[in-house]
Amino acid sequence: MRFSRRLACAAVALAFAPTFAAAHGPTRQKASEVITIDAPPAAVWALIKDFSALSKWHPAVAESPADKGNEVGSVRQLKLKNGGALTETLEGYNAEKMSYSYRAKDGGALPVTNYTSTITVMDEGGKAKVQWRGAFYRGYPNNDPPPDQNDEAAVKAITGVYQSGLQNLKALAEKK
Repeated sequence: MRFSRRLACAAVALAFAPTFAAAHGPTRQKASEVITIDAPPAAVWALIKDFSALSKWHPAVAESPADKGNEVGSVRQLKLKNGGALTETLEGYNAEKMSYSYRAKDGGALPVTNYTSTITVMDEGGKAKVQWRGAFYRGYPNNDPPPDQNDEAAVKAITGVYQSGLQNLKALAEKK
């Protein structure tokens, strides 16, 4: 009798397993890009250290004013050259470690939500090694997202932001 009860419970659990598996929703995605720049780390940090300076070195950003500068809690309003917009909040700033972190709850012009990111400049034998990494969810929170708001679109968009920004930062830093 015990065996038949266990077998019945197992059958019920298996019958509902596809329902539970399909109902999990999106998973957290990650992106990370690293570039080595033939310039002193302090010189590269000088280009990016101001939370409001993104428009000075990222080719897609037209404006990036931050209401409280480099103070944690500062809100940066990004206006993109293609007309999009994004609001980011500074969550951590460490000038000594040449690093800061920020968050965007709503991806705005990007197909993501709950986006957090950190950019760090490190010394690699007198050259600057810059790492830009982030974690986020796709823009569409439910199952069966449209192609422009699925996991692949989210990773591709953030990776593209990082790559184009770091390539331009390298060009600017190595010019000097």
